[in-house]
Amino acid sequence: MMRTLLATVLSLTALAAAQDAAKPAPAAPAAPDAAAPAPVPDKLVFAKLSTSKGDIILELNESKAPLSVANFVQYIKDGHYDGTTFHRVIGNFMIQGGGFTPDMKQKGTRDPIKNEWKNGLKNTRGTISMARTSMADSATSQFFINVVDNRGLDMPRDGAAYAVFGRVIGGMEVVDAIRNVKTGRKGGMQDVPLEDVMITKASLLSAEEATAATTPKAP
Repeated sequence: MMRTLLATVLSLTALAAAQDAAKPAPAAPAAPDAAAPAPVPDKLVFAKLSTSKGDIILELNESKAPLSVANFVQYIKDGHYDGTTFHRVIGNFMIQGGGFTPDMKQKGTRDPIKNEWKNGLKNTRGTISMARTSMADSATSQFFINVVDNRGLDMPRDGAAYAVFGRVIGGMEVVDAIRNVKTGRKGGMQDVPLEDVMITKASLLSAEEATAATTPKAP
């Protein structure tokens, strides 16, 4: 009797062990999701336009508009913008410069660059964009600063929109002073300021210099 009972107990124990062995092992806890990589900051270049109305500090986005920024920087290094004017001013639209001397003579330029209008930057107030002709890839030295949101310039015309390559980070009050000058006809062109609005000097800045130039001065 005892042998039969012991055999039964051993048999049931073996059966339970076999059933436990057949059960799937519990799933390992899920590993936490890997942290998303931090976004890479845009590579920026800084510049200053010293004008007869005051200084304009620019932040140029080399990551999103490398060709336009390299082009603009080279014209600065060449001294091309020094002594030029804002030759076209439309108060509810933009101010344009970079190509003409005060006597309305156009300066020589390098070859045109490819239009970078698909870079995600938009023609909003305070942005700087490449000026061009009706040909998409015709921009050289001339640029304009939007004084209002110009969403229409983000829509393709003549095969492309207008390429933004940076923004004003200091001196927007100077831009507004320029937009409000009186304009008329001069040298066969319309919307020319009746007083010369000069770019006396264009220069490159370090990030530290740009920060210092845009930090409000203590009273």
